Amino acid sequence: MPTRTIVVVNSTGRQAASLVRVASAVGYQVRAQLWERGGIVAEELEDLPNVTIFEGSLEDQELVQSLFKNAHLAFVNTTSWGDEVAIGKELASAAKKAGVQHYIYSSMPDHGTFGKGWPSLPQWSSKFTIENYIRQIGLPATFVYAGIYNNNFTSLPYPLFCMELKPNGSFEWKAPFHPDVPLPWLDAEHDVGPAVLQILKDGSRKWSGHRIALAFEVLSPREVCAKFSAALRRRVRYNQGPIEIKVAIPHGYREQLDGIEVLFGKYNAPYFGPDLEAPDEALGLWEGFRGIEEYAREVFPVEEAANGRTWMS
Repeated sequence: MPTRTIVVVNSTGRQAASLVRVASAVGYQVRAQLWERGGIVAEELEDLPNVTIFEGSLEDQELVQSLFKNAHLAFVNTTSWGDEVAIGKELASAAKKAGVQHYIYSSMPDHGTFGKGWPSLPQWSSKFTIENYIRQIGLPATFVYAGIYNNNFTSLPYPLFCMELKPNGSFEWKAPFHPDVPLPWLDAEHDVGPAVLQILKDGSRKWSGHRIALAFEVLSPREVCAKFSAALRRRVRYNQGPIEIKVAIPHGYREQLDGIEVLFGKYNAPYFGPDLEAPDEALGLWEGFRGIEEYAREVFPVEEAANGRTWMS
């Protein structure tokens, strides 16, 4: 098969970087857009074989056009930096104009569209708006819906996924989720790349227009804490409660957190909405996933050390 070119944007993000690593390793020519060089992940990607770095803003139309010129495939995960909807539409239009054969977009549901009185989450509804635009212009596309990142957990005082270290050496995770309602989980760094690569190999004939719940485990908060406890050999307790803001957070994120508190804390809404379930399709794409317990045992302590934490000693 001739060498194929894949466009990946926001390439230092967990999802995108995972695909860049895997695609470059198996011989795809990867065009990796990033906002600026610098940083551990950007430096790593720049050193990978078969990777060409495109540095600059996605609001630069000339950069976007050159990024997609003669490309065959694309993986796009837009972010809330800048006007996400405008950028998402521009990327899709450029890919359509360039004749991209299969466009993978990392989307999320808009719970406000299900007619159940659920609120829309602002950072998810933007993605859903972009998904609808991609469908409207007839771009051959598949939509992956990412589960909760294993890598979100930290003992730093960030909201929602803080594993707070207690004086007795135990951990407590406090969040608004019901303790026994299952949630979908994904190790983005380890598993997005292989799963998306399989979608691309299968092709748009199989997956065009399809939504895929990209999560490999479905576990309740109590079950997550039990797996952390087994991995760390420490007591890990779940405490359902309101989200606590102890540090400065990005502009607009407070509204997202407020919505999460209502959507999942009050209504116990299904994470991907009522029509999309995990993990069967994800497991059909990639069986070598890294689960929560393995993550907690092998990766969490390493990430904690990188953040200056010393409880592992």
